[in-house]
Amino acid sequence: MREQLKNKQIMLAPLAGVSDVGFRLIAEKYGADKTFTEMVSVNALYYDNKKTDDLLFISENEKNCNIQIFGSKPELIEKVVKDKINPIEKSKEISFNMGCPVAKITKNGEGSALMAKPKLVEEICKILRKSTDKKINIKFRLGIDDKNLNYLEIGKIAQDAGIDYVILHARTKEQMYSGKANWNHIKILKENLSIPVIANGDIFCVEDFVKVIDKTKADGVMLARGAMGNPFLFKEIKDYINKGFYEKPSSTQIIDQLIEQYKLELKYKKEKLVVTQMRKHLSWYIKGLENSSKIRDLVNKLNTIEEVMDALEKYKSTLKG
Repeated sequence: MREQLKNKQIMLAPLAGVSDVGFRLIAEKYGADKTFTEMVSVNALYYDNKKTDDLLFISENEKNCNIQIFGSKPELIEKVVKDKINPIEKSKEISFNMGCPVAKITKNGEGSALMAKPKLVEEICKILRKSTDKKINIKFRLGIDDKNLNYLEIGKIAQDAGIDYVILHARTKEQMYSGKANWNHIKILKENLSIPVIANGDIFCVEDFVKVIDKTKADGVMLARGAMGNPFLFKEIKDYINKGFYEKPSSTQIIDQLIEQYKLELKYKKEKLVVTQMRKHLSWYIKGLENSSKIRDLVNKLNTIEEVMDALEKYKSTLKG
């Protein structure tokens, strides 16, 4: 059984507000084969939005971080890839997002809304391939809704256009993140394409990883919500592949990793921003730990890193294991 798990790529998804430099470095530390920036708007890059430019930043310490973009205008995509992304030597790949179901993205005809326009998808795929020598992947969903499942058509369009591999989130646009991911569709896509297919959706533990590979024969997985507050999952999967067993982190190891992330974030962001942005990460890390709601409520009221570090160290001393 474990033989079929070997040589599978384990990737960190591009997660808005989550997969910043600090978290990407931690994911790499635990064994992520690839990471991706938060989604970057082609339109914003084209119009030189400074905040969006910051999203392109890749640390010199990152080994395999790549850039994900989203947009819907082929001419802008071509210019942005050539002028802004090709010069970034640290990024060996470009991921194009056709999977985001969030209204502020789809209302502009971007993200998963593109799946309703196969001809435009074909044009975008061809423009991407023409614009760069970097490896390209397309991330998409099953379709707009259950009555319009066209992932197979989109996958074949991508393959015919010269896209290197595809990532399928096994939900529809309409589903958002609700319900269950239907891995059977990943299996169908894998059986019908010759390029690699990466499985995405509902992979929260080692057992999920084993099941999705066994069912779909996918070439790897992309961890999204399953990695939030749980970068240990990369190591657990790798340990199971290589050794046949894995260990869950102790409560104190979880807090130590949380503290390390705070310190990493401070290298790249201002203290005030780190204190506020890390609140959601803290909530994910400590979920299920003893008295987690109390420490969460306390830290959410604190304003300095010194106060946060003191609170976390005191909390750690109360934990067993």
